[in-house]
Amino acid sequence: MAEVGFIGLGHMGNPIAANLQKAGHHLVLHDLSQGAAANLLEQGADWADSPQAVAERSEVIFTSLPGPPEAEAVAMGPEGIFSGAKPGTVFFDTTSNLPSMVRRMAAAGQEKGVTVLDAAVSGGVRGAEQGTLSVMVGGDRDAFEKYKPLLDAIGGNVFYLGDVGAGCTVKLINNLLGIASNQLVYEGVVLGVKAGIDPVTLYEVINVSSGTRMIQGMRAILDRDWDDPGFTLELAGKDISLAVQLGRELGVPMPVASAAEQNFIRAKGRGLGKKGGGATLILVEEVAGVEVRTSLSTDSLPGPGRPAGG
Repeated sequence: MAEVGFIGLGHMGNPIAANLQKAGHHLVLHDLSQGAAANLLEQGADWADSPQAVAERSEVIFTSLPGPPEAEAVAMGPEGIFSGAKPGTVFFDTTSNLPSMVRRMAAAGQEKGVTVLDAAVSGGVRGAEQGTLSVMVGGDRDAFEKYKPLLDAIGGNVFYLGDVGAGCTVKLINNLLGIASNQLVYEGVVLGVKAGIDPVTLYEVINVSSGTRMIQGMRAILDRDWDDPGFTLELAGKDISLAVQLGRELGVPMPVASAAEQNFIRAKGRGLGKKGGGATLILVEEVAGVEVRTSLSTDSLPGPGRPAGG
C-alpha cells in the first residue's frame, strides 16, 4: 500500500482522504487546522506540520484546496511540497484550479523530479463521502495508470483526459454548465410566479415538457434549502470566474457565463456567500417583488419526466 500525503481537509478533502484510508493506505496529513484531521488521526493517520513535511514522507500526494492561489502556495511556496518532495514523487491536485496554474505547477515540479497531474473532482460532498466522485485527470499517462487504484478508491468514474490541465478544464466546463444554467431557471420561475402561475403547477408542466432537463434546478428553488450547503455560493461563483478567466485566456467569448458571474458577485456582496448557490434566486425575487414559495415538500413531486400522479 502507498504512503499517501494529503493536504487540505475541508468539506471535500476530508472524505476523499477518508476513502483513501479505508482502502488501506497510510496517510500523512496537513491542513491549516489540525482539528480538521481529527477523525483521520484517530484511525491511524500521521500529522505533518507543513506541506514540505508531508512531501518528505510521501510517495504520492493529494491536495484539495480552495483555489489557484492556495494550490500555488502549497506547491511552490516556502515549506511547500516541492521543497520536500523526493524525485519520483507523484502529485495529484484535486483543487478547482486554472489549467495555466496547473501547468505552472507541473513545470516547477518537473525541475524537482515530481510528476504533477490535475485530478479535478465533481459530485459534491455526498460523492466524496460515498467514493462516487467523477475524477477528471490530466498529465502523465504512466503515473495515472500506476496510481489509478487510488483514484478508484475516491471515484466511481475516473477519466484520463490528456495533458496536464485537461482535467481542470473539463471540471470548469462541467460546473459552468450546471451553475450558469440554473441562473436561467431562477429567472424563468420568478417570471412564472410574477405572472400568477403556481410554482408547483409550473414544475409539473415543465417536468413533462421540453424544459425537463432543467428540473433539478427547479426542485432546489422550491426547497429553498440553501442555509447549510456542501457547496457554497462563493465557491460556485469562484468556479464560474475561473471558467470566464479561462475563456479570456483562450479568446472564447462567454457573455452568458459572464452575466452569471455578475449574479454571484452581487450575491456575495449582499452577504450570501456562505449560503448555497440557489440563494442567487433572492436577487431575482427582490427585483421582481415576488417570492417563489410552496407549502408542499418536493418529496411529493414527480421525478424528472414523470407526470403528476404518475
